[in-house]
Amino acid sequence: QVQLVESGGGLVQAGGSLRLSCAAAGRTFSSYAMGWFRQAPGKEREFVAAISWSGGSTYYADSVKGRFTISRDNAKNTVYLQMNSLKPEDTAVYYCAAGARERLWVIDVYNYWGQGTQVTVSS
Repeated sequence: QVQLVESGGGLVQAGGSLRLSCAAAGRTFSSYAMGWFRQAPGKEREFVAAISWSGGSTYYADSVKGRFTISRDNAKNTVYLQMNSLKPEDTAVYYCAAGARERLWVIDVYNYWGQGTQVTVSS
């Protein structure tokens, strides 16, 4: 089992920045691809960003490309999501996920999920 805990969410003004962290427990953390998803009220959970096990490949939803950056530090068992130029439409609960082997933008390929962290962007 892999336990994931997100942190770093909060309230921020439009145009501001936040960095989300996902701390993972597991001896094989470095072997997992990792992803970030988000869910706004009344909406289905959607893909935001993903990173391969080596960190060599990253993927982004069109809505966040150029503004968000995903990275990982396997030595610290941590994945990050740097969010810049935030917009009100970025408001959602952000979830960290682990365990994908391919098609990292697909929600159903992930085995483990964190509890989520709230991000609220005011206009």
